Amino acid sequence: MAEVKKIVENRRAKHEYHIIATYEAGIALEGMEVKSLRQGNVSLQDSYAKIEDGQVYLYDAHISPYSHAENKGYNPKRKRKLLLHKKEIRRLWGRTQQSGFTLIPLGMYFNEKGIAKVSLAIAKGKHLYDKREDLKKEDLRREMASISKKRE
Repeated sequence: MAEVKKIVENRRAKHEYHIIATYEAGIALEGMEVKSLRQGNVSLQDSYAKIEDGQVYLYDAHISPYSHAENKGYNPKRKRKLLLHKKEIRRLWGRTQQSGFTLIPLGMYFNEKGIAKVSLAIAKGKHLYDKREDLKKEDLRREMASISKKRE
């Protein structure tokens, strides 16, 4: 099986949203951005995707400037085009038109061919009580794991 190199993961996404469906999208980058991604200089905090004019764009993903390049006029938070099939874009557009649904990036990685990809999710925001419930379940799971370890 081919190896996938994970660059960054949006850990807050699963805490803040109910994940409905996930999609894999390519991302249009400049040359120095790819080198910066290979160094892991990216943050998906507060980033989101939006559909405009039949295209999907990633907003507020911070890709730091590559250290060994001339970065004159470089905007690290520029909007970046995501590469999806028209059929997938239409499906995403239909889902995001429903109230409460949004597109969020779950992570970035290089696939087995070395191409940068973004894992996109259709998500619905969680209420405060949902977040509390998830935290209780996680605490209970940890407690059960520690009890079973002590028995061994």
